[in-house]
Amino acid sequence: MPENNFDERIANSYEAKWPELFDPAVIDPVVDFLADLAGTGAALELGIGTGRIAVPLARRGVRVQGIDISPDMIAQMRRKPGSENIQVTIGDFATTKVDGTFSLAYLLRNTITNLTGQDEQVECFRNVAAHLEPGGCFVIEVYVPELRRLPPGQTIHPFTVTPAHLGFEEYDVASQIAISHHYWVVDGELETYSSPHRYVWPSELDLMARIAGMGLLGRWADWKREPFTGDSRSHVSVWQMMPQG
Repeated sequence: MPENNFDERIANSYEAKWPELFDPAVIDPVVDFLADLAGTGAALELGIGTGRIAVPLARRGVRVQGIDISPDMIAQMRRKPGSENIQVTIGDFATTKVDGTFSLAYLLRNTITNLTGQDEQVECFRNVAAHLEPGGCFVIEVYVPELRRLPPGQTIHPFTVTPAHLGFEEYDVASQIAISHHYWVVDGELETYSSPHRYVWPSELDLMARIAGMGLLGRWADWKREPFTGDSRSHVSVWQMMPQG
């Protein structure tokens, strides 16, 4: 099972450390996009966390289930009104099975990279395929690796520089691993957090989807369906289960 990088310390301060993620202007386009894809069917969130998206999606009438490796993150979700209607299974979302089938599965905010081996990422796609109904869709939101922005000989790229938060990605090209380093000053004390991630290219994700029996339905630069280009720094990709036979 992958390492749980979201322990009680991170779970208890998650919303305070990343407040921009909880802005309605950020959340609403995601919920609109996912609700449109789910239609009248059920949705499965991999890495459901604190319910940032699952809770408002459930309020829209979508039946949501979740998988997450961190009991501490789920404890935070359970404090939110409406979360009692969301069933959650604790486990590794690459292999954990849940009851039922779904018209939609989704994996947001770079969470696919928490699986730090290619085999685990492939298994995630296969696990999703086993849960999707015919014609069902799988959505991933993830960044495009920043290797083009690294000067020759450098391995570290700053991705967040604000008075409240410094974030740096440390790339190991040989292993395709990027370690995210975070620094905050909280009540006059320095807090740090580092976690390993396997970065993955859009074309590699497409191959993983094909192995699992899915085909690319669409790829955009953001949740408002702006075009994905060579300059896009992240993408929202949707794959759909292909007909069998």
